[in-house]
Amino acid sequence: MAKKQKTFRPKARIPRGFKDRLGPELIAEREMLARVSAVYEAHGFDPLETPAFEFTDALGKFLPDVDRPNAGVFSLQDDDDQWMSLRYDLTAPLARFVAEHYDALPKPFRRYQVGPVWRNEKPGPGRFRQFTQCDADTVGAPAPHADAECVVMLSEAMEAAGLAREDYRVRINDRNVLTGLLETIGIDEARDAQTKLGVLRAMDKLDRLGEAGVAALLGEGRKDESGDYTEGAKLDDASIARVMGFMGATAETNAATCDALSDLIGSSEAGAKGVETLSAMAAQLAALGLDDAGAKIDLSVIRGLEYYTGPVFEAELAFDLKDAKGRPVQIGSVASGGRYDGLVARFKGVEVPAVGISVGVSRLLAALELQGAAAASRGPVVVLALEKDQMASYQAMATDLRAAGIRAEVYLGGSNFAKQLKYADKRAAPLAIIQGEDERAKGEVTIKDLVLGAELSREIEDNAEWREGRQAQTTVKRGALVEAVRKALDRG
Repeated sequence: MAKKQKTFRPKARIPRGFKDRLGPELIAEREMLARVSAVYEAHGFDPLETPAFEFTDALGKFLPDVDRPNAGVFSLQDDDDQWMSLRYDLTAPLARFVAEHYDALPKPFRRYQVGPVWRNEKPGPGRFRQFTQCDADTVGAPAPHADAECVVMLSEAMEAAGLAREDYRVRINDRNVLTGLLETIGIDEARDAQTKLGVLRAMDKLDRLGEAGVAALLGEGRKDESGDYTEGAKLDDASIARVMGFMGATAETNAATCDALSDLIGSSEAGAKGVETLSAMAAQLAALGLDDAGAKIDLSVIRGLEYYTGPVFEAELAFDLKDAKGRPVQIGSVASGGRYDGLVARFKGVEVPAVGISVGVSRLLAALELQGAAAASRGPVVVLALEKDQMASYQAMATDLRAAGIRAEVYLGGSNFAKQLKYADKRAAPLAIIQGEDERAKGEVTIKDLVLGAELSREIEDNAEWREGRQAQTTVKRGALVEAVRKALDRG
């Protein structure tokens, strides 16, 4: 007898570093994006949308030097044998767009963009392989004025996202300052490109790894808690000490930091240029209301991407975060940006100045959720359907509420009273609208406050028990439904 072939059933699972998202989170993200986008539009930026896929060679950071160019990006080969990759940020596609339409665009070109990006890297708390960014960039304007404007917008965007001024810190630095440091330890950026990247990437991890971890990455390398080993920059002890000393040279005031930098790297042409730019930005920001506390020059700010060429900046949270088990959680920066004058030049062959900021909305929402500051999403008003033959009447109630701008739905899953209340509770409904035979005969409806919905759904078993309780409910004429619901929602 032939053995019966087993039917294959795939396991329901999701790849590591990705997540499913439900209504409350998506609504919170949508509302945050709308507020941040409004800041960008107020500054005169127009929206742009580019495709999720770009040709891999156009992305620039990850060139296909092996059979499959998958170092940090998700890639596939098109049917014409060209490699395409999911965008890892929104800036590289902008550079491609500007180069492609350069002559037709106004200069400076000011755009903002919202959308998901993908990174094929190790996930962690608040760090996903797919996440949402909200960028604003100016292409065609040199430093320092456009850079100062970006820092102002970054601060405004943080507050539009829901943070108070004391909840975040904006830190700024300049890649020319870093170039000056590299020159003082004998690293030629053109000849020693890999060493340079190793040093900068190690410095960029100070907040996450601490001084010991950075020093290890500047030297031979480092093994993390999972056992993964990262090769180091192979600097000698004297050079490591100089780099660590540089990162610790941030002074109390921006002016004092610039003075210290002049002494440390002022002999370097690039270093002197960076100090001059930072000094000019600090003065302009102070005039615009962002003093040393609002926008701090911090020499530990690196920004890991290779294409930054001038000022760099980031915003980080000023409060500690813990997970559900009370363990500390490192989120890192929630917004960042900088100047990348060489990015469009990859296509055009001539330098085009550009600067921008990016708000990591997914990471910021994750941080607010851990802090417990994320606003709870309020569900729709639910009209209970107690009698099947009255469905048109129930739908009319919901229609009247929606016409008044109130989210409302009719329960469509059956007539069981307890199940309907449990449904409204799971939907985070603030109110339930109830009209049974008695209410209908009097031309009335009952508005039930469901702030205590979870408790009610456990205790109430039938309509009679509900009628005996009579808690947190109001009965009004059918014609007064909309006004009564609006007042109840306003009280909530």
